[in-house]
Amino acid sequence: MALPKKLVKNISLTSPKILTERREELLEQIQKDGTYLPKGILHADLDRGMLDFVKNDLGISVDGKQVNTVDVIVTTQNWAQFTQTWNFQDLDSNISPPFITTVRKPEVPYGSNPAVKYRIPGRPQFQYAAVPTFDGQRNGMDIYTIPEPTPVDITYEVKIFCNRLREINEFNKKIMKTFGSRQAYTLIKGRYIPIILDSINDESVVELQKRRYFIRTYVFKMLGYIIDEADFKVKPAVSRTLTMFDTEIKTKSRFANNEVGNPDSYDKVFNFIGNNNTLTDTIDLNYDLILIKTNNVSSFDVTVNGNYIGSNVSTIMLNNGDILVITVTKDIINTDASILFNADFNL
Repeated sequence: MALPKKLVKNISLTSPKILTERREELLEQIQKDGTYLPKGILHADLDRGMLDFVKNDLGISVDGKQVNTVDVIVTTQNWAQFTQTWNFQDLDSNISPPFITTVRKPEVPYGSNPAVKYRIPGRPQFQYAAVPTFDGQRNGMDIYTIPEPTPVDITYEVKIFCNRLREINEFNKKIMKTFGSRQAYTLIKGRYIPIILDSINDESVVELQKRRYFIRTYVFKMLGYIIDEADFKVKPAVSRTLTMFDTEIKTKSRFANNEVGNPDSYDKVFNFIGNNNTLTDTIDLNYDLILIKTNNVSSFDVTVNGNYIGSNVSTIMLNNGDILVITVTKDIINTDASILFNADFNL
């Protein structure tokens, strides 16, 4: 017995990715252009995402015929222009219903996206990635920073024009199923942007001498945000340098003995000069860093090999070749700060 066609279309031969594999898949989508920085999102990208959402997620077919969807943002200024180029006109060059349009309100207020919270005023830069570099002689690190995204609320009106109630019923059923959980999502450059259904309005006009046209308006609010690539910055971190100095040559005794020997530990200090809040160091021995004291530091975060270790940790276990990154929050900004550790060798 053959399977129904609809059931065959829904069969997936591969299981969907979850947890860590899903997060890695999303990261690959965001960085698909091959750079270490994310792709920017502007108003045009949000409009394109809404159009794709209306066409792909809200598209309907009635009696086996697909309802046409206008693939442009319609405004009162460009309505007449687009009516001359649409490909679903009748012989009299009039728009032939049914069709679906998307209208965007021009005002874009500050957003209410719950994923974005208020932080420090002035839009400071935040670390996004630490990228290893090599200039042919020394290994270093570049710090990629981006500002906090700017949330925006964009209101769209999706209108369906038809002369039969069956198109409205089918479209309304699709809307109710899609927004059964209050909000739906559209994928824009690898990021899921939420969309909320605000209201439903009927703008049908009844004229006894003419055929009636039904116009149903669905008002959506997109909880988006703006990321401008012009605000991204790349700056070098602290790299390992070799310091040379002259010393006085003295004749050593042939039978001189080193009574001190190799020390089991030594003090290691990290100085944050001026407005510098991040230091990077490549470890060349195996030892544990034990916190002794801090100066002008309210808190600090520790990352080893890109893995977040913790905040204000008292002991950091390091191995040869590890990349240590320490980021501090100063009590008095733009002033010098330091953290003193005792490097205890693992014997």
